[in-house]
Amino acid sequence: MGREMKRILVVGGAGYIGSHVCRMIAARGIEPIVFDNLSSGHRHAVKWGPLEVGDIRVQGDIERVLARYKPDAVMHFAACIEVGEGERSPLRFWTNNTGGALNLLNAMATTGVENLVFSSTCAVYGQPEFVPISERQACHPLSVYGRSKRAVEQILSDVANVGGVRCAILRYFNAAGASPDGDIGEEHDPETHLIPNALKAAAGIGPKMKLFGTDYPTRDGTCIRDYVHVLDLADAHLAALDMLKMGERKIVANLGTGDGVSVLEILGAIERITGLTPKYEVCERRPGDAPVLSADTAYAEELLGFNPVRSDIDTIIEDAWRFHRRQWGI
Repeated sequence: MGREMKRILVVGGAGYIGSHVCRMIAARGIEPIVFDNLSSGHRHAVKWGPLEVGDIRVQGDIERVLARYKPDAVMHFAACIEVGEGERSPLRFWTNNTGGALNLLNAMATTGVENLVFSSTCAVYGQPEFVPISERQACHPLSVYGRSKRAVEQILSDVANVGGVRCAILRYFNAAGASPDGDIGEEHDPETHLIPNALKAAAGIGPKMKLFGTDYPTRDGTCIRDYVHVLDLADAHLAALDMLKMGERKIVANLGTGDGVSVLEILGAIERITGLTPKYEVCERRPGDAPVLSADTAYAEELLGFNPVRSDIDTIIEDAWRFHRRQWGI
C-alpha cells in the first residue's frame, strides 16, 4: 500500500474546487501545497498550506516546486474553463489546458512523482448517445474546452499504459455549492455558472439572469443538469488517490448524482430557500446545449465508494447562499 502520504501538490489549489480539496486534504493530516498563478484563483482561498506562485505553462516552475516539497501525489485542477472563451481563444485553451498538463507530466517524470488525480469534465462526451451517461459512452467533445481536456485524458492513458504514471481521471458534471461555514466558495470572474448568477439575480446584484431556452423536451422546457456538491467532489478525489496508492494504474470515473435538476427547478429552490425571487430574461437556446445531462455513477460508487451526501439541491443552494451572502455583505 506504500508509505503514508505527507504532502500533496494541488495545482490550481487557489481556485474553486482546488481550495475545497485542500481543505479536505488538511483534515486528513496531510499538507496541501498549492501551485497557482492566481489568474483565476484567489490568494485568500489558500488557508491550509503554503502557496507557490507559478505558471503551469512553464515546466521549470513546476519542477522547482516538485523538487522542493517532494510530494507523494499531485492533484491537477488548473485550467481555462469558460466554454465560450475557448471558442474565441482556442490557442489559449490548448496551451494552458493541454500544454500545461504535458509540462506537469514531464516535471513529474523528472522528479519521480507517480500519482496524479486529474480534474476532467463531462464535456468530453459531447452530445450524449444515452442518459444517464456512463464511462462506456464514446467521447466526441463539441467544444475547444472539452477537446483540450479529452486530449489530456488520452495522453494520461498512453503514459499510464507504459507505467509512467498512476492516474485517476475524474469527469465532473456540474460542480456547485460551497463550504458549509461560508468560508470558501465559487468566485469566478466573470461568473458563468447558473447557481451563483441566479443568487445574484435574487439578491438584486447585477443584471437579470439569462435563461437560455424554455422549449427543450424536458418536464418544464428548460435544460436539466446533474449538480454535485463541491465537498462530495473533494471526497472523491481523496478516495481516488487512495486507490492509486493501493496499486490501481488508471481510473476513469464520472462524478455526479445520477439525478437532474432543471433551470426552473433551481430558480424555484432559490426562491424557497432565500425568500427572494431570481429575476431572469428568456433568451434563445445556446448552440450545443443538450436537453439533459446526468451521470451514471455506478462505477464511482463501486470503485471509490462514492456517495454524494451533500448533493441534494437544497443543501447545495443553502451552502452557496451562505457563502455569497458573506461575500457580498448582505
